[in-house]
This record gives sequence, structure tokens and C-alpha cells, in this order.
Amino acid sequence: MAFEALAVSTVMPDVAEEFGRDGENLYGWAFTAFFLGTLIGIVAIGGMIERGLAGPFLAGLGLFAIGLLVGGLAPSMQVLVLGRFIQGLGAGAIPPIAYVAIGRSMPEELRPRMFALMSTAWALPGVLGPAIAGIVGDTIGWRAVFLGLLPLIAVGAVATTPALRAVAPPPEAAEAEAKAASSLRRRLPLAIVVTAGTALFTAAITSGEPVLLVALALPGVVMGIYALRRLTPPGTLRAARGLPSAILIRGIVTFGFFAVDAYVSRVLVDVRGMSLSQAGIVLTATTITWTSGSWIQAHWNNRWPLHAFVRSGMLLVAIGIATFALVLLPEVPVWFAIPTFALAGLGMGLSYSPLGLIMLREARPVEQGSASSALSLSDSLGTALGTGVSGAIVAAALRADAGLAQGLALAFGVGLLVILFGAGIAGRLRPATAHGRGPALR
Repeated sequence: MAFEALAVSTVMPDVAEEFGRDGENLYGWAFTAFFLGTLIGIVAIGGMIERGLAGPFLAGLGLFAIGLLVGGLAPSMQVLVLGRFIQGLGAGAIPPIAYVAIGRSMPEELRPRMFALMSTAWALPGVLGPAIAGIVGDTIGWRAVFLGLLPLIAVGAVATTPALRAVAPPPEAAEAEAKAASSLRRRLPLAIVVTAGTALFTAAITSGEPVLLVALALPGVVMGIYALRRLTPPGTLRAARGLPSAILIRGIVTFGFFAVDAYVSRVLVDVRGMSLSQAGIVLTATTITWTSGSWIQAHWNNRWPLHAFVRSGMLLVAIGIATFALVLLPEVPVWFAIPTFALAGLGMGLSYSPLGLIMLREARPVEQGSASSALSLSDSLGTALGTGVSGAIVAAALRADAGLAQGLALAFGVGLLVILFGAGIAGRLRPATAHGRGPALR
């Protein structure tokens, strides 16, 4: 999964160039569609986890592989966006399964190290993925990047499935399975409504048509809020203390970071004239620092409260975004992008995993599947909106002949403001009650 995320981000400028105007207008949709798919996949998987982890995991990998195949063979940008959506459906299975596997298998004192180990799984792809994708894209073409990832799916299935089969469900499994089936029947339509609402909103702001902005954006927002309130713990949208705030802030931090991350390659390739393989170095540095930040919080989480890691990390992300934006100026050396966006990666490492730990701390054992699903839902929704809003801003700037650099600067400013807002409410992550259990999920 890490190879895919980093490789596709690296070669997207070439994808946009091949598909011309459609590539420019739908650039953000290539990322947004992926995370819209994960919104549905995450909720669907949350209702299946109580029956076992291996089956949903294999189903997710299968959809992910189909999406890669569709994307790699896409004759148009629209088909590639469809392939990315199918990929997202499969990718949505992975985070909730990982969280529940850790919750069921590990005592609380070992969970921070496991989250750090999960981040370390990005280390090798972070070092090799962007470089390999850049070289393949420069020499063979971007399609080989999509199709070349397919063998890794088989490797992941063979390596992981036996261990997932060994993860025992909780003692309350029989009762939990019945509840999960009922929950799935209720939650899956709501996930589709959230996805449709997000898609309508993104289409409206990307279209550049005032009539569509009014006709689509408002219904999209209403649909999204209606369904999201029913898919997350009570109080999530108003940042209630404890679990609800952890879920909300996960979406905030992914919105702000990925609103910029999706366009790192465009800054370096299309604005500053680097090659794909050179641009991949920045993504590599960011992945390494993200992993480092995750290990730092794992080793020091007994010294600082978890909410302090989240706030400090988000402030580092804000500083990294603000300084990386300076690379848009021709007077600033292009290699300044490496330490600046790497700083943002370090901040993500410090803030991202503690939100998962807070979720496991606040949710009761029988609710960990639903809580993990809600956290991953917020994660993907934040990313989809962040990349969608950035894409809309950049597309609007190009339509107005304001220039790519100006559009990117404005998009990065929006991401920065969102991150700062999240840092401001991080104090709400303190335990909701004395015994550390927040409000139950609906």
C-alpha cells in the first residue's frame, strides 16, 4: 500500500501531461476518488470485522488489484479516476483491520510500539518507491508504475493472511457478529451518502460554474453532514472531549497535510523543472521523517500526554507547509523542498499514531471495530476533501490564467489554516471521563 501511495504521487505529473486538459482539470480527482472509495470500503469492513479479519482483508486486496489494473490500462483520465475509486474501495479494508488486530493482540503498553512498527513499514517503500517510480516513469512510462505494483499485492496476501486468521475475536463475538450485521445494513447506505455528498461538493467547487456551485455544493454539504453524524460517535462534529475529538482531528490533520502532499511533485516538476526521479527524493525524505516521528512518540509517550504529541506534531506540520510553499518562488533554491516538507512529515509522525492510541484507549473492547472504522472514515474523508479543495483551487487559477504557482500557493494556504485550527482544539483530546472511556458509538 505504501509503494502504491508514493509511486502514484510521484508519476501523477506525467499522467496529467498525457491526458492534456482532462489531466489538468481532473488531477485532484485522481486522489479524491481514491479516498472517496475508501469511505465506502472502511464502513463496509467495519461491519465485517467481528466475523474475522482474513476474509475482509483478502477482499480488500482483490479490489485494490482490480483498481491498479484499470488505472494502468486507462485510455482516458476519467477511466483512471474510476480505477482509483476501485482501488480506494479495497484500500479501505486495511486500516480498520490493522487497528483491530493490534487491539485484540496487544496489551495497551505495547500498542505504541506496534503503531511505530506500522509506520516503519513505510520506510523501505519511502526510500525506494519514489525513486523507482520516478525512474520507471521517466524511462518506460507511468502505466508501468501502476501495473508493476500488482505482484506486490500477491506478496502481501501470502505474507499476512495466516497471521490474521490467528487473531481471535473477543469473547462477545457471537453477540458482536449479530450487531455488526445489523450495523452494516445501517451504516453502508450512510457511507454511500457521505461519499456522494463529498463527490457533489468537490464537483461543484471544481466546475467553475456558479450555477453548479449552488446547485451541487449545498446539497453535498447537507448530505455529508447528515450521514457523518450517524457514522461517528456523538459529538464528533463539535469536537466533544476524548474519542469524538480524536476522530475529528484525524480528518483535520489529513486534510491539511494531503492538500499539500498531493501537489509536491507538481511543484517540483511543473513549476521548478525537476525530473520525476529527482522529485521523488522529497517524498522519500518525508516518509523517513514521518517514520522517525512515529518512533519518537512511541518511545516518549510515557513522558508526555498523547494530546501534547498531537498538538506539537500539527504545529510542525504547519511550519513545514509554510516553509515548503516558499519553493514556489524562483529565488528560493529548489532543494529547500527537502528539509521543509520533511519537517511536515516529522510532524505527521508525531501526531498521527497518537490519535489511533487515543481511539483504542477511549473505545470499549466491543466497540473497537466501529471506532476504528470511524477513525479511518475521518482519515479518508479529510484526505478526499483536502485533495479535492486543492484541486479545485488550482483548476480555478488555471482557468483564470493566474498561473499554476499562484493556485498552488493559495491551496497550500488553505491547508495551513486547517492544520492550525486542528492544533488549536487538540486539548479536547484529553480523556472524556476519569476512567478514560468516551461516549459509545451509535
